[in-house]
Amino acid sequence: MGQPSVPPPLTPPAPPLMGGGGGGGCQVRCAGCRMILTVGAGLTEFVCPTCQLPQMLPPELVSRTHLPPVPAHGIDPTKIQLPCAHCKAILNVPHGLSRFACPQCGIDLAVDVSKLKQFFPPRPPPEEVNEVAIEVEREEDEGGMVGETFTDYRPPKLSIGPPHPDHVVETSSLSAVQPPEPTYDLKIKDDLESSNALSCLQIETLVYACQRHLHHLQSGARAGFFIGDGAGVGKGRTIAGLIWENWHHGMRKALWISVGSDLKFDARRDLDDVGATSVEVHALNKLPYSKLDSKSVGVREGVVFLTYSSLIASSEKGRSRLQQLVQWCGSGYDGLVIFDECHKAKNLVPEAGGQPTRTGEAVLELQARLPDARVIYCSATGASEPRNMGYMIRLGLWGAGTCFSNFREFLGALDKGGVGALELVAMDMKARGMYVCRTLSYKGAEFETVEAPLEGQMTEMYKRAAEFWAELRVELLSASAFLTDEKPNSSQVWRVYWASHQRFFRHMCMSAKVPAAVRLSKQALMENKCVVIGLQSTGEARTEEAVTKYGLELDDFISGPRELLLKFVEENYPLPEKPESLPGEESVKELQRKRHSATPGVSLKGRVRKVAKWKPASDGESDEDFEPDSEHESTESDDEFQICEICNTEEERKKLLQCSCCAQLVHPSCLVPPMIELVSEEWSCHLCKEKTDEYLQARHAYVAELLKRYEAAMERKSKILEIIRSLDLPNNPLDDIIDQLGGPDNVAEMTGRRGMLVRASTGKGVTYQARNTKEVTMEMVNMNEKQLFMDGKKFVAIISEAGSAGVSLQADRRAVNQRRRVHLTLELPWSADRAIQQFGRTHRSNQASAPEYRLLFTNLGGERRFASIVAKRLETLGALTQGDRRAGPSLSAYNYDSAYGKRALMAMYRGIMEQDSLPVVPPGCSSEKPETIQEFIMKAKAALVSVGIVRDSVLGNGKDSGKLSGRIVDSDMHDVGRFLNRLLGLPPDIQNRLFELFVSILDLLVQNARTEGHFDSGIVDMKANVIELQGTPKTVHIDPMSGASTVMFTFTMDRGITWESATTLLDEKQKDGLGSASDGFYESKREWLGRRHFLLAFEGSASGMFKMVRPAVGEALREMPLAELKSKYRRVSSLEKARSGWENEYEVSSKQCMHGPNCKLGNFCTVGRRLQEVNVLGGLILPIWGTIEKALSKQARQSHKRLRVVRIETTTDNQRIVGLLVPNAAVESVLQDLAWVQDLDP
Repeated sequence: MGQPSVPPPLTPPAPPLMGGGGGGGCQVRCAGCRMILTVGAGLTEFVCPTCQLPQMLPPELVSRTHLPPVPAHGIDPTKIQLPCAHCKAILNVPHGLSRFACPQCGIDLAVDVSKLKQFFPPRPPPEEVNEVAIEVEREEDEGGMVGETFTDYRPPKLSIGPPHPDHVVETSSLSAVQPPEPTYDLKIKDDLESSNALSCLQIETLVYACQRHLHHLQSGARAGFFIGDGAGVGKGRTIAGLIWENWHHGMRKALWISVGSDLKFDARRDLDDVGATSVEVHALNKLPYSKLDSKSVGVREGVVFLTYSSLIASSEKGRSRLQQLVQWCGSGYDGLVIFDECHKAKNLVPEAGGQPTRTGEAVLELQARLPDARVIYCSATGASEPRNMGYMIRLGLWGAGTCFSNFREFLGALDKGGVGALELVAMDMKARGMYVCRTLSYKGAEFETVEAPLEGQMTEMYKRAAEFWAELRVELLSASAFLTDEKPNSSQVWRVYWASHQRFFRHMCMSAKVPAAVRLSKQALMENKCVVIGLQSTGEARTEEAVTKYGLELDDFISGPRELLLKFVEENYPLPEKPESLPGEESVKELQRKRHSATPGVSLKGRVRKVAKWKPASDGESDEDFEPDSEHESTESDDEFQICEICNTEEERKKLLQCSCCAQLVHPSCLVPPMIELVSEEWSCHLCKEKTDEYLQARHAYVAELLKRYEAAMERKSKILEIIRSLDLPNNPLDDIIDQLGGPDNVAEMTGRRGMLVRASTGKGVTYQARNTKEVTMEMVNMNEKQLFMDGKKFVAIISEAGSAGVSLQADRRAVNQRRRVHLTLELPWSADRAIQQFGRTHRSNQASAPEYRLLFTNLGGERRFASIVAKRLETLGALTQGDRRAGPSLSAYNYDSAYGKRALMAMYRGIMEQDSLPVVPPGCSSEKPETIQEFIMKAKAALVSVGIVRDSVLGNGKDSGKLSGRIVDSDMHDVGRFLNRLLGLPPDIQNRLFELFVSILDLLVQNARTEGHFDSGIVDMKANVIELQGTPKTVHIDPMSGASTVMFTFTMDRGITWESATTLLDEKQKDGLGSASDGFYESKREWLGRRHFLLAFEGSASGMFKMVRPAVGEALREMPLAELKSKYRRVSSLEKARSGWENEYEVSSKQCMHGPNCKLGNFCTVGRRLQEVNVLGGLILPIWGTIEKALSKQARQSHKRLRVVRIETTTDNQRIVGLLVPNAAVESVLQDLAWVQDLDP
């Protein structure tokens, strides 16, 4: 065996032979020649002297040879320490060794097991699981009672200007943070104080924005400011104030980018209000693409007002508006760039697979090309999701000098931190002086979700429509089966099918709410209120198509759903290609020529060779015969003489007949029958004629078959169109509502559509007419309608998103119409930022009364889809816009599109496909009757097949007869959006049952997550009877730019409830007559550590649900069902027994947790402990985010690993702190890591 050039890969060496020799070394077998070698002590690598193979000791021997020798003295903790009976030396005795000799004096010793107990501490009894402790831990994890959400807002550090005309509030989490000291001195301060044009709130924004603009980020760009005030607080006037202030500093140019060109008039009004009448406003859409400051255009200074759509516009010659603006601003531009309603730039960082929007990219490019510009981001819905902050690069939350190197990292951290993390970002921005977020108080504004159940006729209509769509799907599938070559196109058809399906049923849902909307509107008008109805789609496209098709005068309003269906079937029904008509006389000849053009029997010059008539020549033949022919024959003889194909004699060319198809030449006399005279036109030989006739016959039959198929498909298509026309479908909701509320004379319409259908004065038929009149241009029609509404000429307004951006419809004290607004949402928008914008139309500053909101839903499970999208946005939006997700309307009951929603959907699909059992009993079924569950699964599976979620479905036979099988593709398994969309297309009964099943699984998962402590519940209020700040807070980090700091607060809390308080609580309940028979004191049925746990239970908000008050931790947020209460606890009849148990538990819990004295976490455990210490990191959190995350990840208990945002208020001086809860066990680790951060970044 040759010597390897490199050590071989590590193969397990032979079992080493231990033995003496080598002075304490060891013996091993060589991996190469298998000789036994002795390796010296301390050596790990060696070369075999026989085969020269380099090798090393196996790991188990390496560790053995390197073990430090056991010290002769000291205690070995792995053994029992016993004294020698003779010399009294303390010996380390291994467990289980009963006889041995003392190594010191050599005397034989025996271990007396009976006396051994005194030498080691008693072993704890086997640990019992304390169920009550688990319960209390779960309750503590959910936090205390939810406190008030908003606090009244007054500028904390400025006192310039009059108070705001309306009640303005800030979320309590944001109010726990102080902004930096104001150091900027306003130039227009005196003007503002004398004119009272801006309130103290708006002046505060001016000061902080200008102060922030004096700083630069580490990247070198000027720092930006974010105005996140809610709709109606007066952002427009604040921006005008900023422009005016900068004007006084010599910055005579400003860019104001907003959503609609109509808002230019509002911009002009706002500038006039603050006294900036000399500042001109130039609408960019009215200006050419040439240089703005050229002589012809003449825009040298002032405000250029443009929309986001014009920011991405370019002329036919390729000149872009962006380039034009950058050129106008010039290099070193340090004026204002205002991104008003900046949520329009969202989706710069789209979800996986999407493309960034061009608007988002343009906003980013404008900022990059004007690095010194003073940027203002301005939006009531700032960042409905953290990913929509991607364009806010001037805030300095990520990038150079932060702990997130780019936006993706920042986003990742926020996603992990959940809702609470978003709230921290808002607080951080406020503390650093780059963010204000106040909102008009919703005091007086009433929210109500109104369920509008489907009326009988509508239910029937909906059911028929759902069945029709299912049939149409089957019809399309079978029609596509004929089109084998059309495969690439079929996916396009299905895309359009599902998009139309969704739009159709959305329209149906909207129409279902029309009766309720009309009823509520008429009721409001009778109560002397006025009505604003919000919707998203006007159905204009359908109306215009129908008017083009049927003319301007119609019998009745257009049915949007019907027109949508007709359009879909007309344009997308798969038809086979219509066959071409049969060839005429001319084309027959052409056909013959084509058929023979490729016949290899014809030479290049048209001569027919005898040797190879009708057959292709072989290679050999062509070499010998063909080439000499073409080489030696002259062209003349070819032209003059040719050979007859039949008699083979040579003849003059002009005396022979030539076949026009195969080009062979024959004597007319050689033919059978012979031809007497020469034919002048083209002639074809008998064989060619025969072949052509055969072909034409086959072609005839083929074309006839194709025509039959085409006509059958056309007939089926027209039948389907007939069925659609005969379906009873609702009218366009917008026209319907206007008609039912008195027509366009009584209803102000602010939408994007150009024309509408109006009922004729006779009451019969409808006419299409333009929305504007001769006096009003189309551009001004919405402004005119708004004025009519505000002047009290019309008392109903209908707004769509397209027509109402930035419009104020509140009960303005300056307007004639000051009636209370009732705002109905007929259709909730696709995204929450749009919902908030729409709610903000009627709830604004300077209003005489706050609006009433009515959110309309139908009782269709699937329609909640639209609410669920809004709810998802609102929940996180509440977090950043309003800093605290409990602010604003709560639709979270409908938030299905979450991580838990995805898991619930997966569990439901697996249950329905019988891959797993369903985690809950389906609605309308009973666990005692498994056949009901089976029947439901069958129906559910069939329903999912009909809406295309279950694919490749096969109906079983034999023992599986009647059973449906199929598959759900992986991407659909957790696509909640798709499930809720498709659900719309099912008949109401099965639709609602499927939806209920989904929601009950979701509730179960959320409940389990709460139990296990994984649920993200946003900001948690920490409540106790006594909360005191202990010692002085420690500053652990300081932000270099703003000077804001991160502070560690330590609080002591007493959460207990004395016996006296508990009995008073019970007496009050019983005195009010609100008590239940089950109210009273309870004790746990089981004992733990020799004690039972006590609690006071009384009926809560819902019947059968009980509030729990415990001696050690007070009132729990969670309510317990009566059944659970009775299974774990029993009622204590003797008050004396209850009293002693309560007081005992109250006393014991002051020093120890519920796990008893031997708890694994020791003093760090706070479960059920009455007196506890709480550590909260307040102030700036973002800069040290990574450090905290790292420290928490090392914690032992699962609930301690999660970042939890808490709100805590001292009971002595009402000091409120919002920050990150640091578990006691993690405090040291966090402080150590922060000290390191400080050294690195002083």
